[in-house]
Amino acid sequence: MMQIASRQAAGPGTIRGRDRWGFLSIVIVFGVLMAAGCAEADPRSEEAPVPLEQMEAEPPQGAEVESAEEVEAESALSPLENGEGLAGDGQISSTQGDDDVSGQLRPAFQRPEHIRGIYLNAWLSGSRARTDELIEMARRTEINTFVIDVKDATGYVSYATQVELAREIGADREIRIRDLPGLLTRLEAEGIYPIARIVVLKDHLLAEARSDMAIQDSTGGTWVDGRGDVWVNPYDERVWAYHVELAREAVEMGFPEIQWDYIRFPDRPVSELAAAVFPGAEGRTRSQAIRGFLTWTGEELADLEVPLTADVFGVATSIRRDVGIGQVWEDFIDVVDAALPMVYPSHYWEGSFGFQEPNAHPYEIVREALEWGLRRSREVEGAGTIIPWLQDFTLGSPRYGTPEVRAQILAAYDVGIQDWILWNASGRYTEGAFEPAGGWPDGVEPPIRLGGRVVPAESRWEESEVAEVHDDSVAEGDSASRGIRDESLGLREGDGQDGADQGHDSQEDQDHLHPH
Repeated sequence: MMQIASRQAAGPGTIRGRDRWGFLSIVIVFGVLMAAGCAEADPRSEEAPVPLEQMEAEPPQGAEVESAEEVEAESALSPLENGEGLAGDGQISSTQGDDDVSGQLRPAFQRPEHIRGIYLNAWLSGSRARTDELIEMARRTEINTFVIDVKDATGYVSYATQVELAREIGADREIRIRDLPGLLTRLEAEGIYPIARIVVLKDHLLAEARSDMAIQDSTGGTWVDGRGDVWVNPYDERVWAYHVELAREAVEMGFPEIQWDYIRFPDRPVSELAAAVFPGAEGRTRSQAIRGFLTWTGEELADLEVPLTADVFGVATSIRRDVGIGQVWEDFIDVVDAALPMVYPSHYWEGSFGFQEPNAHPYEIVREALEWGLRRSREVEGAGTIIPWLQDFTLGSPRYGTPEVRAQILAAYDVGIQDWILWNASGRYTEGAFEPAGGWPDGVEPPIRLGGRVVPAESRWEESEVAEVHDDSVAEGDSASRGIRDESLGLREGDGQDGADQGHDSQEDQDHLHPH
């Protein structure tokens, strides 16, 4: 804290007669001028920005995302209307850490023994009111980690970045978090661990501004997928370097961990991908490209000594071949500190792990998926840990609440995984599924959904109907048991649409659910 030395007070009679009145006049005039200057510079006088465009994607048929409209409406407010940047906002200065890129003292974070996290989109992270709500929830429960968008699937960087390429392509033109250092300082004071989420290969801003870094079309120009999206080239090391710069800047601002997202090739039907050209591939497979990115970025950021993790499709835990996106478990698990498979029950195909309605079996699906990942990791020397993304949104029947969310958490615990992160794009989480800070009332956990019905949590050992598909021959031969289709990654059947466009639109375009 800055110390200001005070001068010795002048004794009585130091200022006399006209001198005293002259002195007071100067003080009054100076005060008026200062007040006018402050009023002119008051950021509260700024006009609210133009309302933002819709969040990253339209909900698919049958999807229910609670209060998404509320988030979008609130996000359209200026940061000041959201409560950011006002005087007396309660931010507490850090007393630890090195200087960040702005010269301020950088906060220092201690990684929790076990990650119990939730995702915050960039607009929510920039809202003082909404972050206050989630911080209060963390105080009341076991939640100790926030995953925060540094760069999302729109290509925009959430804060006023100084990375040259980001500024050149306009990635700094839609600031969602006006005071990122202040947010990190608040989280430090609350004991909440922040993770910087950075979307990599789905980046329309970079692909459109630098078409030479985009996937090319065999007929000329930039390749555009069937949904009108453009992607940057996974083999291009200039793309890698750009994201390393962003990650380094995020760490210098105070983030203690980086989470890579969209580290994959487009999950489109073979008929569409036939026209895609990847300059620089030089005979390397897609899984080699993903491994190359993770290896190279790990080496480039090694001096920062922060964990580097990667989000992957849930089916990556159980599919031993590359289904076209480059995510083969054995090819990446030893070059990350942790892999985060998206084992959302609603995103598995009918028949996955022996269940005709996977979404109605959250405990069983998550447990089977994670057991597969653990078995495969044991076969790889130096394998990173597993931190599952779990579902806290409703997509189809049943409606997800406390029994469904807690079932997934217990499934992770029961296979020996103590870390997890929940996804809900609107930031509305099911608090009843989280252990209270003081422990469960009377030591009794809430009931969970198991075997297609809601049962006491403690009876899961007797009630469990988990399918035992531990035989490698079964896993290799029965694609339905692993929740996959050959033509694309359409993991969930919808109504009246091609299989390639189901379930997260092949876990990709339904960014309101999980944009990986």
